[in-house]
Amino acid sequence: MPEITTEYITLQQFLKLVGAAQTGGEAKHLVKELDITVNGEKEDRRGRKLYPGDVVVIEGRKYAVG
Repeated sequence: MPEITTEYITLQQFLKLVGAAQTGGEAKHLVKELDITVNGEKEDRRGRKLYPGDVVVIEGRKYAVG
């Protein structure tokens, strides 16, 4: 589980943290292309704030923000 040390992390930063994207530019495009949900809701905003306890599913792979 990826650990964050700040109050929140953006979805774009999270994609880089879990290795789904190598750069911010790549993450920007992936947010629009991949099937991503946050706490069960479809998400396509790269600036979406993720907080500890949020559950992110990227193309069927589940991550808990910690």
